[in-house]
Amino acid sequence: MPDFRKGAPDDSPPEGPSKSALKRRMLALQKLGETLVGLSDKQLEKLPIQSERLLDVIRETRDMRSHSARRRHLQLIGKLMRDIDAGPIESALGAMDKKRKVEADAFHELEQMRDEVLASGLPGTELVAQRWPQADRQQLRQLILQHQRELARGKPPAASRKLFRYLRELQELYGAPD
Repeated sequence: MPDFRKGAPDDSPPEGPSKSALKRRMLALQKLGETLVGLSDKQLEKLPIQSERLLDVIRETRDMRSHSARRRHLQLIGKLMRDIDAGPIESALGAMDKKRKVEADAFHELEQMRDEVLASGLPGTELVAQRWPQADRQQLRQLILQHQRELARGKPPAASRKLFRYLRELQELYGAPD
């Protein structure tokens, strides 16, 4: 005869994940949904989301201003995501973030190089020529001299921007600097 007393040990194995594990998974899916809501349509198209209903709800959520309505929609997104495999979406988001980080790092590296070139004056052309031997030294010298004239006259840094564009062009043509 089975023992139905409260707190009696149950010899049957637990079925499925615990209630806490399910709740953690649901919250993680909601958080992933919140990340998806923050993406543009162009970025969403790059993700492997097959569910049109999920995409529609994500787009609807973007336009919501009411906090409680937005929260309910995020819960709905989490619920819809339970029926799909979120792994490919998470890995695609990770790849997008990695690409964005690499681009940002390259941008900051070019900014730093531009600042070093401008700070060192005409010898700065050699800094660029060391990394990109194909660089037009005459153009670099002209940009550095133009920058120095702009500084002396208190004008906006147009030459600095031109130098940055030229460095970015070199990077795109010949690859990232060493």
